[in-house]
Amino acid sequence: MDKIDHHRRKWLALGSAAVGIALLPGQALASISTSRPRILLLNNLNTGESIKAEFFNGKGYNKEELARLNHIFRDYRANKVKSIDPALFDHLYRLKVMLGTSKPVQLISGYRSMATNTEMREHSRGVAKQSYHTKGQAMDFHIEGIQLSNIRKAALKMRAGGVGYYPRSNFVHIDTGPVRTW
Repeated sequence: MDKIDHHRRKWLALGSAAVGIALLPGQALASISTSRPRILLLNNLNTGESIKAEFFNGKGYNKEELARLNHIFRDYRANKVKSIDPALFDHLYRLKVMLGTSKPVQLISGYRSMATNTEMREHSRGVAKQSYHTKGQAMDFHIEGIQLSNIRKAALKMRAGGVGYYPRSNFVHIDTGPVRTW
């Protein structure tokens, strides 16, 4: 019993890795495992701004493009910009790959200052006090031509952060917090 079977451990580790990879959605895995550029097309529905940003160049994040994305995700009510978690852009990119669409994302809400979030809470029960929007880790959106329920299903399949479904308001919420759904 004192002797460790390294050969057996190696096969167990390889088997575990294979199972983990198999659980990832195929297209999403391909989108993160290859070193190709990641491009997002976004329209901010509140400001009318549009952007096409190559936020990842195949080797690393492009700081200038991330700054442009941070600006379009800003709290337009308070005109405050915050650094958005790049993992949120990765999630969005993977979603678009899974959905097989090149249509622009229609951004409804990105970053929210605490003051904006507090004001929104006064008018709606659905706004969390410690919202991931205030941390630069969340967005509310839809994609023209893609059923909202299909966006939700793809986001849930990724098992990467929170997913909220708001069909009456025509948006899906995704964030980079713990995996959960509502």
